[in-house]
Amino acid sequence: MSNVATPTASANKFEKFKAEKDGLAVKAELEKFAQIGWEAMDEIDREHRLKWLGIFFRPVTPGKFMMRLRLPTGIVTSAQMRVLAEIVQRYGEDGSADITTRQNLQLRGIRIEDVPDIFQRMKSVGLTSVQSGMDNVRNITGSPVAGIDADELIDTRELAQAVQDAITNCGEGNPAFTNLPRKFNIAIAGCRDNSVHAEINDIAFVPAYQNGILGFNVLVGGFFSAKRCEAAIPLNAWVEQNQVVALSLAILTVYRDRGLRRNRQQSRLMWLIDDLGLEQFRAEVEKELGSPLVAAAPKDEIEWEKRDHIGIYAQKQPNLNYIGLHIPVGRLFAQDMFDLARIAEVYGDREIRLTVEQNVIIPHIPNSRLEIFLQEPILQRFSINPDPLKRALVSCTGAQFCNFALIETKNRALGIIQQLDAELSCPHPVRIHWTGCPNSCGQPQVADIGLLGTKARKDGKTIEAVDIYMGGKVGKDAKLGSCMMKNVPCEDLKPILRRLLIEHFDAQPKGL
Repeated sequence: MSNVATPTASANKFEKFKAEKDGLAVKAELEKFAQIGWEAMDEIDREHRLKWLGIFFRPVTPGKFMMRLRLPTGIVTSAQMRVLAEIVQRYGEDGSADITTRQNLQLRGIRIEDVPDIFQRMKSVGLTSVQSGMDNVRNITGSPVAGIDADELIDTRELAQAVQDAITNCGEGNPAFTNLPRKFNIAIAGCRDNSVHAEINDIAFVPAYQNGILGFNVLVGGFFSAKRCEAAIPLNAWVEQNQVVALSLAILTVYRDRGLRRNRQQSRLMWLIDDLGLEQFRAEVEKELGSPLVAAAPKDEIEWEKRDHIGIYAQKQPNLNYIGLHIPVGRLFAQDMFDLARIAEVYGDREIRLTVEQNVIIPHIPNSRLEIFLQEPILQRFSINPDPLKRALVSCTGAQFCNFALIETKNRALGIIQQLDAELSCPHPVRIHWTGCPNSCGQPQVADIGLLGTKARKDGKTIEAVDIYMGGKVGKDAKLGSCMMKNVPCEDLKPILRRLLIEHFDAQPKGL
C-alpha cells in the first residue's frame, strides 16, 4: 500500500516533496547517484529522500554522508560488526562509527559512490538501514540484556524484531509506513528497571500482570523537540505479548492518517492526542485494531533503579556471564570494531549488544574464560570499571559531523569530564548528557545534569553555550528534568559543573 498523498495548498515543504515521490523510490536510483556523484543529484533526493534509506547528507562534511543502521534491541553479530568495521575502514574517510542513544550504530564519512557496494556488503550479513531517518519509525529499543538477564520478566528480542519487520517489510522497505507526519519511537521493556527509557517514546510497552497473565501496559506520546518536551502518558491499555505488533501498527496507522501535518513543530504523536483527546484517540486505535482494548493493569513491574550494565554479571544461563564495556561517548573506530568482533568470537557466542547509554555488552562468557578475558588489551580503552563521572557520560554527535548542532559535544564532553574526574571524588555515577541542539538526541531532559547546546553573546561576540537541565530521572518513577540555567558559555562551564557536583551529588575535592 502506498502512502503518498496529495498535498494541500497550506502543506509545508516536507509534505509537498513527500507527496511528489515516496522516499523509498530513491532505492532504485542508487546506481545512478553513484555514477553522477553527490553534487549532481537533485537537492531533495540528496538532502531528504536518501534518509529513507538511512543515508544522511551532512553539509559540515560535504560529499561525506552518515549512514544509520537498524539494529532492533541493539543486537549485532560479530560477522556483522566485522563487515561494518570493513566499511568504516575502507569507505569511511574519517574511519569512525557512533553508538546512538537508541542502541544503534551510525557510520561516518560514506561517499555516495560507494553506497551500492556498501548495501551489498550489509545485505550479505542481514543488515539494513531502511526507513531509519526522516518521517519513519526509528530503531526499536529493548533491554540490552533481553534473554540473558537473571531477573528478566519478558524476553523482548523477538517482539522488537517482529515490530521492525512489520514496519519495514523485513528490511526491504514498506510504503505503508514511510509517510508519517514526523519521526516515531517505539520501545519494548522486559526487565524491572526501565532500561529503554519508556517515557521518552511515542509508544512504550512496559511489563505488567493482568489477572495473572504477564503482558504490557502501554504508554504513548513521549517526545523531545525544539518547541516542546513531554513524557509519555498511559493509554489505559494492557496487551498480551502476542498483541504488541498489532497494536503498534494500529497506533501507527491512526497517527499516519490523522496526525497533524501543517506545522512540523506540532506533528509528533502527542499533538494528535492533544487534538483528539486521549479517550477519542484510544477509540480510534480500537477501531483500527478491530477490537476493544483491555484497561491497563493497576501497576507495572518497573521496580528497580536504572542499571547501566557496565561490569561483570551472571546470566540466567548457568556458568555464563555478560560483561559491559564503557565506550567513551559511544565513539568507535574501525580497529575497535574489529577488536569487539574478535572478543565476541573468542570468548562469547559471536554476539555484541549496544545500550542506550552508548556502551557495549559482550554476553555468554563462560566462568572459565573470565580471567583471561579481563587481560584483553581492549579493556584498557573500554573499561569495565570507569571513573564515576565518565561512566554515565552521554553525548550526541555534535558540530563535528552534524549540521543541526550548535556546539561541539563529544570532544568537549570528554575533555571537561576528564578534568573534573581529576579534581573531584564522586561517590556514585552522575548522568551528564550533552546534546548539540534542541532536537535533544543526547536526551538532556532525562539526565541528572543535562547540557543543551545553544549560542550566547559574550563580550560582543557570539559563542557556543549551553542551557543546563537538572532533575531528570530514569528507571522507577522516571521524570523529565527542568531547565535551571540558560546561555552558559561553554568556556565558563567547568567551574559551574564542579559546583553542581559538589552541592547536589556529594562530590568532594581530591586531596581533602
